[in-house]
Amino acid sequence: MAKFYTYMLRCADNSLYTGITTDPERRLCEHKAKNEKSAKYTSSHGAEKFECLWRSDSRALASKLEFHLKT
Repeated sequence: MAKFYTYMLRCADNSLYTGITTDPERRLCEHKAKNEKSAKYTSSHGAEKFECLWRSDSRALASKLEFHLKT
């Protein structure tokens, strides 16, 4: 069973970006690459590092946490 992660990234302008993934290191590299796999937000704000990382047993739980953090 795949583990899902909810994460917060610190960007170059000191803002935060929140998302979910199954592979945190790969996703951070995608955000930093500023290509079609990065989010529009991190492409323009420059993702730098993980601020927080939470592991969940399901996508549903990871998505609920992401929603809670964003609201």
